Amino acid sequence: MKIHPLLPKLKELRLGGMAESLEERAALAAQRQMTPVEFLALLLDDELDRRARRRLALREREAGFETPKYLSQFNFAAAPTLDRGTVLEMAACTFIGAHENWLIHGPTGVGKSHLAAAIGHEAIKRGYRALASSTHHLLSDLFAARADGTYPRKLQKACGVDLLILDDFGLRPLSATGAEDLYEIIRRRYERGSILLTSNRAPGEWAEVFSDSLLASAALDRLTHHARVTCITGESYRQRQRRLNETVAASGSAAPAEA
Repeated sequence: MKIHPLLPKLKELRLGGMAESLEERAALAAQRQMTPVEFLALLLDDELDRRARRRLALREREAGFETPKYLSQFNFAAAPTLDRGTVLEMAACTFIGAHENWLIHGPTGVGKSHLAAAIGHEAIKRGYRALASSTHHLLSDLFAARADGTYPRKLQKACGVDLLILDDFGLRPLSATGAEDLYEIIRRRYERGSILLTSNRAPGEWAEVFSDSLLASAALDRLTHHARVTCITGESYRQRQRRLNETVAASGSAAPAEA
């Protein structure tokens, strides 16, 4: 097979997107009798698209999502008290540009974590940097980082991204060190970066999670100042799915998946 004379040059210049589509675009250009400028524009579009996809994939890996969750998969019918308009507004991510927070609370299994991860993906698509973690895991990781000298770098990462997603806040009580680290993160991010926090506890109970009442007051005052608070109620998706699976098993048919 004859190799296009531009191919080695594109590879040497690390223009992988152009190199991948070169043969196809050259054939299309000949078929449509494109001018050299039109042909070059096609190749440049391919390169820009490839770089955008690689940048998106890299930021998704850096964000640390446990499993991919997208807004298109979210089952609004299973969360009837959740206003779809509010979700779509927050999915536009203007709250991140304004350095505001979104605090979501409600019982287990109503889709809080799914929604948080989906908003994280929307933020990345819009060019923002995100970091997602359970609150307990992030604070445990910071505690362990003190021993190997990586604490400053990891703390800076948590404070420096555009959107920090803290899942399952209040699921476990904070240690004294954990409370201090969380306060420091909230303090540094105040009016500089956004926090999307999910919790099984109502906001009135959040102070109990901290081991120090003064620290709790200072942290929550900053966290809730520029924030939208959303409550999701309803039955646990997992329990609905369990009952559905039991019903299906009894009938011998396949259970439909629920987002």
